[in-house]
Amino acid sequence: MQVILPDGSKKDVKDGAVVADVAAAIGTGLAKAAIAGKINGELADLTAPVANGDKVEIITDKSPEALGILRHSTAHVLAEAVESLWPDTQIAFGPATDDGFYYDFKLDHSISTDDFPTIEKKMSEIIAEDKPFVREEITRDEAKKIFANQQFKLEHIDEIPADEKLVIRRHGNFVDLCNGVHLPSAGRIKAFKLTKVAGAYWKGDANNEQLQRVYGTAFFSKKDLQQHLDLIKEAERRDHRKIGRELGIFTESEMAGAGLPMYLPAGATIIRLLEQWLRAGLIKRGYQEVITPHIYKADVWKTSGHYGYYHDNMYFFDVNEGTKEKPRMTEYGVKPMNCPGHVMLYANSIHSYRELPIRYFEFGTVYRHELSGAVHGLMRARGFTQDDAHIFCREDQVVDEICSILDLADQILTTFGFKYTAEISTRPEKSIGTDEMWTKAESFLKQAIERQGIPYDINPGDGAFYGPKIDIKIQDAIGRWWQCSTVQVDFNLPERFNITYRTADNKEQRPWMLHRALFGSIERFLGILIEQTVGNMPLWLAPTQVVGIPSADRHQDTCNQLANELRELGGRVQVYTQNEPMRVKIAKAQSMKVPYMLVVGDKEMGDHTVSVRTREGGNQGSMSVDDFKEIIKGATVAAHAI
Repeated sequence: MQVILPDGSKKDVKDGAVVADVAAAIGTGLAKAAIAGKINGELADLTAPVANGDKVEIITDKSPEALGILRHSTAHVLAEAVESLWPDTQIAFGPATDDGFYYDFKLDHSISTDDFPTIEKKMSEIIAEDKPFVREEITRDEAKKIFANQQFKLEHIDEIPADEKLVIRRHGNFVDLCNGVHLPSAGRIKAFKLTKVAGAYWKGDANNEQLQRVYGTAFFSKKDLQQHLDLIKEAERRDHRKIGRELGIFTESEMAGAGLPMYLPAGATIIRLLEQWLRAGLIKRGYQEVITPHIYKADVWKTSGHYGYYHDNMYFFDVNEGTKEKPRMTEYGVKPMNCPGHVMLYANSIHSYRELPIRYFEFGTVYRHELSGAVHGLMRARGFTQDDAHIFCREDQVVDEICSILDLADQILTTFGFKYTAEISTRPEKSIGTDEMWTKAESFLKQAIERQGIPYDINPGDGAFYGPKIDIKIQDAIGRWWQCSTVQVDFNLPERFNITYRTADNKEQRPWMLHRALFGSIERFLGILIEQTVGNMPLWLAPTQVVGIPSADRHQDTCNQLANELRELGGRVQVYTQNEPMRVKIAKAQSMKVPYMLVVGDKEMGDHTVSVRTREGGNQGSMSVDDFKEIIKGATVAAHAI
């Protein structure tokens, strides 16, 4: 029989051939390098049978899918090792992740990082045996016998649809319920490391049992593993939660609740500066600022569709709008998004085609019910502020509006030194709107992004149910990618809220609606920025730009006078008047990432100069006060320069 290779050529293989036979037919080198395959686009083990006319691709350690297969296989070895060390272990699930893998366990022993050397040693022993991962299809009765003592596997078996095959994966004496693709044998695992342990809930539901989640990572070479571990160390050095705490930017309180960051003065300063900077640019570009409530009646969320589509991610509560004697309870919801408020503002008056586009923006704080295990500092919070805007326009204005948004996003991201890429997410299976609307909207997004010269990929089927979108991803200083800016077309809310404008011939027409956020979540953008800069904010954004350091008590008045002069220019200045040695004051200012330290002694008092030190370059020598004022003036201008 014949199979079709990725280049379109055909290869003869024997009847009953498997993927490994196809690799061998192509060449001995490929047969040795093969770890899995694809049959008609679907990942498959090397032992999977192929049929006449199948399209077959061989997966090696160079293939994009390879790391996922390696890591999933390593997760099985982790589970096997833990079960071997603690035989009463209840195993749950162990998937691959973007940067490694994890496995969830229930056992009496509390696993800690102190156990990692023991677990890793056992894993190495299992890998050295180089036993194959064997796939078997079994019946439900057989599965329940195999997993008779595994509560989570039994529960999962009952949830698998009756018409779906049950697949187990044997590895020596270890058996797991798994339909994923694996390496041919454990000996192909060359480099792995356990990284951390955390709590997790069965199936991610806080109402279920709490499990122990062990994380790890794996690579095809020790060099790649070491590079990854070095990256982890660098990420820990840059961790925004650690730096945020050290610099007094934000804090979190168990009393307040998970995922609800609170900003200290330094953090509040940065947030307001970001908002002020963006606000000035938006107003210059014809946006109008609005403010909407944090809560609405549930009727609003029913009209918008959030009540049905997003209910579990929202906070609802009842309000008595009657009297104590005759209560009349009304359900309200805390807003997870600003969109309905802006639509209601648009609907507040009649609009002509001449008025469009109307651009509303708001720094709107929203609240979403994230699982406690998912919240992560500023990166993923339950309460956060979006630099949200909604544009209501005519069809002939859509492309220009998207171009303007992309241009502004470019200015913002390049200001902070971020490289970025973009992707257009197209129509998903479940969606609203006509084929014509989707075709137009996707075409408009492509026209705009190509006009702006931004490289992009197509992310098929990943658009929102209400319209396609452009997502912009930024790369930070250590190569990680983050999704920030987004532009979305919305067919849903204009229809649900029945908003219109009057055309030139006095007919009612539905406007096009664009959602856009540039920072995205301001919290998340700040978290990324902290990690990008390691807390060394640019001068215009630094919460404290200058620290005055008097050499002795007699120099304090001069320092205070200089500080007041700089404040009049918009500078943010502190004077260290503590009874401490000057070197201690300098070290303190450097540890707080203050851009400039101005030392004033007898000489400086006499000739109206300052001795300048910077956080990066140390002692910069003497500078006239007037010259230093120009630096602060420049920073003040930069804060309004977008």
